[in-house]
Amino acid sequence: MKKALILAAMAVLSFSLFAGGSAENSGELSFGTGGDQGTYYGFGSVLAQRISSETDTKVTAVVSNGSQDNIEMMDMGYYQLGFVQSDVMSYAYNGTNLFDGNPITDFSTVGALYMEQVQIVTLNPDIKTVADLEGKTVSIGSSGSGVYYNAIDVLGAYGLTEADINPTYQSFGDSVDALQDGKIDAAFVVAGAPTVAVSTLASSRDVYLLSIDDEHIEALIEKSPYYSKYIIDASVYGTDTDCQTVAIAAVVIAKDDVPEDDVYNIISTIFNDKDSIAASHNKGSELDIAFASSITNIPYHPGAAKFYAEQGITVPTK
Repeated sequence: MKKALILAAMAVLSFSLFAGGSAENSGELSFGTGGDQGTYYGFGSVLAQRISSETDTKVTAVVSNGSQDNIEMMDMGYYQLGFVQSDVMSYAYNGTNLFDGNPITDFSTVGALYMEQVQIVTLNPDIKTVADLEGKTVSIGSSGSGVYYNAIDVLGAYGLTEADINPTYQSFGDSVDALQDGKIDAAFVVAGAPTVAVSTLASSRDVYLLSIDDEHIEALIEKSPYYSKYIIDASVYGTDTDCQTVAIAAVVIAKDDVPEDDVYNIISTIFNDKDSIAASHNKGSELDIAFASSITNIPYHPGAAKFYAEQGITVPTK
């Protein structure tokens, strides 16, 4: 999968060079998102289309394996922008967890756009809590995504490890197919709800989301403070009850060498056109400048800092 994505990205980059100028200098930017049934790709495509139509900066949303993959592909020069989970970008910058001993620091924050929830999905009503996943076959995210570590964190809060389940490593779409076919018992999906893959499943089957109780949420946040408590309303997927879970921030980052004007065009368009964006994708309704500028552990790109300064907001830069 990674080889195929790299080859595809090389083809995009080659076309960009043939069309005139490098990707860094042409205003033509590849935006690594996520799987085609996830929120990153759906929302990223809306943002890319809006930015491209409103400014001289041309952005193309690219299907990818998610946060880790986006950072690695950016580091290799194939993408210039990426959607990432706030925890994963910290891992990369500090050289921990997914990036243990291999920090990547040649990127900057553009903005935190919305919260993405840890959704633990099952079709089995007898699986009622995370503790019930012991001994079950559970998808804990595809290679290159941050879902894996989120799953390990949540399982760990209940005293479970990867060895206590029968893990599979699948994308959102593949996880839903496996649930539908009875090949797995549950799946971790970390994305903004509603997520296309889960909504599709809920349209034909009774879907159940596992809640995380207060005690275990407190234990999780104490160990990993980038999580926050979140309620997924029953109306989102037509479940019998609301689901209490945890969430992390979905952040857009940019390579440090992306021109300041391009990043300014990106973030200014997102907020100047947020009503139109919200009409095209429900995550647009969550856009908030205070939240977008709230990242403190990864410096902001100068183009983003310029926009926030115009709103009276100072953000950290390199």
